[in-house]
Formats: sequence, C-alpha cells, structure tokens
Amino acid sequence: MKTKEKEYAIIVKDVYKDFKQYYDKANTLKEKLLFWNRNDNEVLHILQGINLKIEKGKMVALIGTNGSGKSTLLKLMTKIIYPNKGEIIVNGKLASLLELGAGFHPDFSGRENIYFNASIFGMTRKEIDKRIDDIIEFAELENFIDNPIRTYSSGMYMRLAFSVAINVDADILLIDEILAVGDQHFQDKCHAKMKELKKQGKTLVFVSHSMPTVNEFCDEAVWLQNGKIRMIGKTKEVTDKYLEVCR
Repeated sequence: MKTKEKEYAIIVKDVYKDFKQYYDKANTLKEKLLFWNRNDNEVLHILQGINLKIEKGKMVALIGTNGSGKSTLLKLMTKIIYPNKGEIIVNGKLASLLELGAGFHPDFSGRENIYFNASIFGMTRKEIDKRIDDIIEFAELENFIDNPIRTYSSGMYMRLAFSVAINVDADILLIDEILAVGDQHFQDKCHAKMKELKKQGKTLVFVSHSMPTVNEFCDEAVWLQNGKIRMIGKTKEVTDKYLEVCR
C-alpha cells in the first residue's frame, strides 16, 4: 500500500453497486395482459462511480434523501456487501452500527449477546470479560441484562448495540440513523461519547437526516444524490446547499 493511502482511514475508489429487484410473476390473465412487457427483474444502479477519501481522526456525515445510497455505502465500507466494480480500502479496525439488533440472537440474554456481538468485532473472551461491566453500565441495562433480547424495546436494542461498538477499541466507527430511536438522554450520552472518541483520534462516519446534528459534530459532509456524490466539503457549506435544494 502506498504511504499516502495509509494517511486515510477509508478510501473509496470508483465504486459501483447494483441490486436486482425481482417482481412476482403474473398469475391471472389480467396481470399477463397488463404486464406483458415487464421483465421478471430490474437492475437498480444504487451507487455510480463513488470516489471518496476519509482522513483518519475525522468525523464525516453522509447526507441525502432516502434511496440516495448512503446506507449502501456504509455497508460496503464494513464489507457486509461488496461492490460490483471498484475498490474500498479500510486502514484500521472497524466497528459498525448499521441495523438495529444486527448480530443479536433474540432468545439469548443481553449478557450472552454482548459476548457474541463483541466476538464478531474480534474481541477475545478475556477482553470481553474486562469490559463487560463498562458495556452494561453505559447501556444502562443493569436490571435487564439477563433477560432475553426479544423482550427489549428498540431503544434498549440500540443502547446495547452502541455500547458494544464503542467498547471494542475500533479505529473506525460507522453509524447509521439508529441513534434516532433512543430517548433524548441517551442520544446526548452517545453524542458526548462520539466527541470523546474523536478526541482520541478515532474516525467516525455516520448517516443522518438531522442537519443540526451534522453541523454540530462533523468536520465534513458528503451529499449523495441518485447514487452519485453531488457535493463534498466543509459541513456547513454542504448542508446549507442541501437544505436549499430540498426546500
């Protein structure tokens, strides 16, 4: 790897991502007449030629309307899915919060799921043993931690998922809009923790529809529109332009 590339936490090189959308086959004569020229599937071009470099220690927001490709780009960064074309380079240990409760088993307790989830991020049993009290305390789930996850509310899911992710000592943290499901107290707590992680030199990339939050926390914003980067730059400049177009 070139020395200059190592200065960046994430490098996205000319990335394209397509998905196939499948349709139900026509069953009745009426449906066959109405949809005679429709294919069984349609290719959706979700991301088209994305080029992006995220510097280490920066907090960067991905903004845009629903369907613009923000969450898909995060999933590509964490290698949940892979591009049809292009390359994504990640320099450092990465933790992600992309889908509420992803990696949790509903029939196991919160405590058991901490071990499962943290091990996915590469932590050993001994490392988890040392941090489990901190994870439970931050999540504020002391009274529920031995209950099955299926009994948790969406807010409790988010608390536990966020608490695990910030305690795996990752270099890069990817966060989708899931923080919006928490109550105000816990959102404030998460935001304070994100500021603390940034001071520690961690890189944070997150999707948000809240422009005040983006303006408060982020160094840069990336505006995605129809699968392409419409604008990238200093946060306030990008969000102002975005809001102007959306009005």
